[in-house]
Amino acid sequence: MASASPTSASAGSTVESIGVKNKANVGPGVSLNDHQRLLVASVLDLFEGRPTLKHLSLWQPTATFEDPIAVAQGYDAYAAQWYGLAALFQTIKIQRHQVTSGGNPLELSLSNNYVVKGINKEQLIDSVVRIHVAPDGRIEKVEDRWNDELPEGAVSQALRKLNGSVMSKLVKVPKTDDEDKKMQAERHVKTT
Repeated sequence: MASASPTSASAGSTVESIGVKNKANVGPGVSLNDHQRLLVASVLDLFEGRPTLKHLSLWQPTATFEDPIAVAQGYDAYAAQWYGLAALFQTIKIQRHQVTSGGNPLELSLSNNYVVKGINKEQLIDSVVRIHVAPDGRIEKVEDRWNDELPEGAVSQALRKLNGSVMSKLVKVPKTDDEDKKMQAERHVKTT
């Protein structure tokens, strides 16, 4: 069984080799190189609940994901956040997005519709997403800023870190490509 390590990303990764479904919509006056387009599109796939080990290979093992609910630092924590989306939501659909900055961090506006499993409640969340890229070209941090805000203060930081670490104990993240393909097939069956 082949293993897809979070450290196995190469500069030669492409949309095709990673299996990216989304495309980066670039705003006026913004230009992205092919690698930046790949990073943005792969993160959009994650926001639609379509994680794969190949997508996560574009991240540094020590990377961080932050949103108003959690701070997930390190592979086990951020991988669980992305795989957890598919477990929590019946459907997740990007309504619109636009890359607003091609710098570092890359920045995009994102409007995403989530339907909670079991209760079929819809929630539209508008975010500013910042993708910080390390010198090696991999993602070192993603901030999902709902209404362009993240909570501040020691108590909220502590709770967000706790949420980030708890998720990694509750959500199964595949260890091999075969496990990953099986989980993808199960997700596809549930959404069709």
